[in-house]
Amino acid sequence: MAAALPAGAAGASLVLVAAGKTWSRGFAAFGGTRLPVHASGTDTTALPGALALVGLASLVAVFAVRKAGRYAVAALLALSGLGVVVMALLRRGDHAAIDTAAGTAVGLAHATAEHTTSTGWPLVSAAGGALLLLAGLLALRYGQTWPAMSSRYDRPGARRPVRARAAASAAAAGRPAAVDPDRAEDLWKALDRGEDPTQA
Repeated sequence: MAAALPAGAAGASLVLVAAGKTWSRGFAAFGGTRLPVHASGTDTTALPGALALVGLASLVAVFAVRKAGRYAVAALLALSGLGVVVMALLRRGDHAAIDTAAGTAVGLAHATAEHTTSTGWPLVSAAGGALLLLAGLLALRYGQTWPAMSSRYDRPGARRPVRARAAASAAAAGRPAAVDPDRAEDLWKALDRGEDPTQA
């Protein structure tokens, strides 16, 4: 868990930062001049940023679910990271976004960019995806041993904790529930019933 949490958070952050940076540069020819143009990661493909958000949500949700649900959320986290890696590497040399930027710059729909180059930000995005993938694989392997949220947030009708079941059985038997002197809630309930909790 100590490795998965920072890896997932750092991976999602890298992908989201890289999405706003320039992925490709080039020039648009206009008359006798050349206008510099660029395309960001979001212009090239919006999928890595969206998958990073899904992965970040999955990383948090791992601690809110148990058993089979935890496996499903961990798998979603791993698949989000894998999707980021694949899309970042596949779209790294794609010129569609930079050509669109060139067409916008010169006002021609079918203009193409010249002397295009790719920056290192797609690789940063892929590295972030790899960290998300690592976090997902760690959650799949070790997630069942990680702590989960308290059962007090379970939906109504879910299996009650041992303390609640003991109190219910005591009430059904007509005897007062045991008072835990370390819990102010139990002390107040005993007083409401007219009992002296100090005589327990």
